Amino acid sequence: MAASPESVLKDLQNNKYAPVYFLEGEEAFYIDKIADYIEANALNEADKGFNQMIMYGKDSQINQVVGNARRFPMMAERQLVIVKEAQDLQDLGKAEAQKLLESYVQNPLPSTILVICHKHKSFDKRKALYKTLVKNGVVVSTKKLYDNQVPAWIEGYIKDKGYTITPKAVQMLAEFIGNNLERLSNEINKVLINFKEPVTIEDVHIQKYVGVSKEYNVFELQKAISHRDVVKANTIITYFAANPKDHPLIPMIALLYAYFSKLLIVHHSQDKSEKGIAAKLKVNPFFVREYITSSRNYSLGKVVNVISYLRQADLQSKGVGGTSSPDGEIMKELIFKIMH
Repeated sequence: MAASPESVLKDLQNNKYAPVYFLEGEEAFYIDKIADYIEANALNEADKGFNQMIMYGKDSQINQVVGNARRFPMMAERQLVIVKEAQDLQDLGKAEAQKLLESYVQNPLPSTILVICHKHKSFDKRKALYKTLVKNGVVVSTKKLYDNQVPAWIEGYIKDKGYTITPKAVQMLAEFIGNNLERLSNEINKVLINFKEPVTIEDVHIQKYVGVSKEYNVFELQKAISHRDVVKANTIITYFAANPKDHPLIPMIALLYAYFSKLLIVHHSQDKSEKGIAAKLKVNPFFVREYITSSRNYSLGKVVNVISYLRQADLQSKGVGGTSSPDGEIMKELIFKIMH
């Protein structure tokens, strides 16, 4: 059956295990979380030595996976076989090998828990093997979150840990790290480990423990641009140019592109109320006033031009068109165009 990561983890926590798990998709976070939980809890420590086998796709073939899955446990109730990086299985693309795995999945050994981790890309759902896995096993398919889904994920993750977080801190994490859930969870855990009791995570905590400079960061640059504070924007850009490794150009362009794309939506929105714009942008109402203020500072025509400047800067940073300039110079030119 196809299942959500949350439902599978809930079943596992209730000691309900299935004979076959197929974990696949672009987002590795939940694949690793489920596989790690099974690896840590499916067997007693005393049973792991003889009955737990970890295989890696690049070193394995499907006949080896099936052969190990068909073994009976040694002096234990069950055995565990985990195939990591299964997308690299040497013969995964061969029909004969797929047929062999399909045959096993149709009649799996009840004393074996087989976990197949197919990461970073989706498995072809038209294949007979996939349909057999859905029918006879537990299939979890994961996708990268859209950018507008990341804030809610951050809030939920922190709530599950027993903490709360301010909207500004959520925005900083979402925009600074993006939709990489593995990195997000690592950075959040790095913050939480500093507190013995649950607290509200604020932007100062993100600045201190995630390593975002208090004065010179892309959020302050965005704020300076939105308020057309030329002096502050130039001060930040000069600092970035002097520290290019800590402030790579392409992520900054991406963040500014996302910001001005939202301003485009504000200009085209028929409902200009804060509530209406918050719903249209799919952002926390806490930030709506900033977007409204910024839309007054940047007309629709100017926003369209800015998006064009951002695209030009992106191409220039990649050397497209035969021109090559230091990232700092590209960024200075971009900010001048945006603000004048």
